[in-house]
Amino acid sequence: MELTYTPEQDAFRAEVRAWMEANVPKSPLKTLEGREGYDQHVEWERTLASGNWGMVTWPEAYGGRNLDLIRWLIFEEEYFRAKAPLRANQNGIFLLGPTIMEYGTDEQKARFLTPMAKGEIMWAQAWSEPNAGSDMAAIRSRAVRDGDHYVISGQKTWSSRAAFADWCFGLFRTDQDSKRHKGLSFILLPLNSPGVTVRPIRQLHGETGFAEIFFDEVRVPVENRIAGEGEGWNVAMATAGFERGLMLRSPARFQATAKRLVELFRANEATASPAAREAVTQAWADAEAYALNTYMVASTIQAGGHIGAEASLNKIFWSELDRAMHRTAMSLLGAAAELRTYADGSLNEWLEGYIFSLSGPIYAGSNEIQRNIIAERLLGLPR
Repeated sequence: MELTYTPEQDAFRAEVRAWMEANVPKSPLKTLEGREGYDQHVEWERTLASGNWGMVTWPEAYGGRNLDLIRWLIFEEEYFRAKAPLRANQNGIFLLGPTIMEYGTDEQKARFLTPMAKGEIMWAQAWSEPNAGSDMAAIRSRAVRDGDHYVISGQKTWSSRAAFADWCFGLFRTDQDSKRHKGLSFILLPLNSPGVTVRPIRQLHGETGFAEIFFDEVRVPVENRIAGEGEGWNVAMATAGFERGLMLRSPARFQATAKRLVELFRANEATASPAAREAVTQAWADAEAYALNTYMVASTIQAGGHIGAEASLNKIFWSELDRAMHRTAMSLLGAAAELRTYADGSLNEWLEGYIFSLSGPIYAGSNEIQRNIIAERLLGLPR
């Protein structure tokens, strides 16, 4: 692992910075969790694609720039430095895209990756089910083979972005006699298919970015299945690895938040408690430590290594760091922390971030599940 950048990497950083300064919206967009804000973020996805920045690590043939992980980290640092909007299509580009890249056919890559990079098809996750939240092996939604189609019935819940997205990806039981992680298949389907009902779930702040999805004998072509029938568990675990590992939450996101937290502390230093000072210092150090660890992992992967159960360590660390930083910010703001918007109409981003951070230890596999993975696979402890 090199701790300095090459001249080529510095030149790339300058290119990203110049593009961001010219194109990032001058005013913050509305919240991604509401319809109007979501549409604004989709438009931003298309602006990114116009500069070929939709997903920089993908091959150029699929709308990317064929860049390595170190340059992706540099891109992310400049992205958050410029205060660019959050990615509306993160389920697609960070989770499904790498999955299709690894398990999809050439036809599936050509069909799905380029529209994803261009922001033309927005994706939702369809993992969780009632009685099968973090325990995905308990999934009961079924896909019954009927010639060249599957007929899908069942229910998903807490599906991120499903209220506004175009397509979803999820696991369905294709062997009705199977148990647990056997007999599951990974299937993609459009949310406007006959028989699909999307019911938005109102969240703590009143927005409806999450949704339940009901499937009533929905017909889906077999060609929409990723990998072989019954092999969905391994595919989903790869997707979860992308989610918990490097791609979903780059360190730049938390470094930017830590910087804002320091600025907030300085603005409120006169009334801040010693405990708040200590928490801000710890947040800054943790964000930097996460960045260094990510660079180490990226260097390992580029040298031919891979990230396995260690992804669970990442997931616990960034989710708890995010929650700690926003909790500290709320304490610094005092009573003003409870305002959804300020007098000038601008959004209280700390409150927005705090509410979202509460879900961090739950989504992408609950932290309790991640600790089980660490205990069994990294520490070798008995089940």
